Amino acid sequence: MIAAIVGVVGLDLLRRLFVGDLTVSLLAGYLWNGLTFGVIVGLAGVGLSLTYDLLEFANFAHGDYITVSAFVGWGSAYLIAGLGQLDPGSLFFLGVGGTVYPGDVGISVTNTPLAIVGGLLAAAVAGAAVAVVLDRVVYKSMRGTGAITLLIASVGVAFTLRYLTVYTFTQQSFGLTVSAWTYDLALPGGTVSISAPSLLLIGVSIVTMFGVHLMLTRTKFGKAMRAMGANRDLARVSGIPSERVIRSTWIVGGALAGLAGFMIALLQGTITYQIGWTLLLLVFAGVIMGGIGSVYGAIAGGVLIGLITRLSLVWIPASFTQAMGFAIMILILLTRPQGLFGGEAT
Repeated sequence: MIAAIVGVVGLDLLRRLFVGDLTVSLLAGYLWNGLTFGVIVGLAGVGLSLTYDLLEFANFAHGDYITVSAFVGWGSAYLIAGLGQLDPGSLFFLGVGGTVYPGDVGISVTNTPLAIVGGLLAAAVAGAAVAVVLDRVVYKSMRGTGAITLLIASVGVAFTLRYLTVYTFTQQSFGLTVSAWTYDLALPGGTVSISAPSLLLIGVSIVTMFGVHLMLTRTKFGKAMRAMGANRDLARVSGIPSERVIRSTWIVGGALAGLAGFMIALLQGTITYQIGWTLLLLVFAGVIMGGIGSVYGAIAGGVLIGLITRLSLVWIPASFTQAMGFAIMILILLTRPQGLFGGEAT
């Protein structure tokens, strides 16, 4: 059934290209935008999938790890870019109250690359720290109570983090960057704009995902993580330090959430306290589509969600694109509940 739908969609795209309803440049633009958005969804999905595979609960606070990390990362980027020129407090808190604006700092991928890299690293550290602290304070004592209890607790954690972010920063949407370098690729029917932020996103995502692959397949920690995911009791009997592995998994998952948060704000050019919650719904869709509990499925599912939501603009208005991603997810659940790439049945 899925193959038939893909075939029909492909034939309709070819028809539209042939009759002139769709240009090559517009189609390429949708695909490029879908890829850049999809790798962010996939990156966030890896962190969610790792913690699910090990602890067997859906962490609804993952989206707010993304939000907190994004604010800390961009606050750090502003601090690095404007240090010595403007008030450090105003810089780190992103000029809440209208004291600092992107134009004052001139921050962008091409103008202030060190600030962007520094902010990216700060976001990863913040995500890891938040994940570990909340595991110690909230989740650790609840692990034996079941997945539903942990899930409900994670919803409470999500709301707490979200409104702490509002209290600390702002509930208004805030513009982040000034214009950066853009290359216009000429194609039949127009051009496709490839920006410096999108190239950075693709590069960082590829390197990070390859690093996760090496960690899972080549390191002692990765093998221990996979062993615990397969059979936690047997792993403990074999001498694997379960608490150390769980803590390290939270660190990795939180750091990936932090990277995703910083990059989605970079891609959109704005930040808001709901940025992680909005992304989380699509992250869950990508993880379920790829196969919940499967790291590689989370990556592939995220990319597919990105491509589907952007490519659907050929047929439907922009306000319905997210709904299309969820509709495809439901279709896959009905026909292949273990996901496209294998995982636990949902």
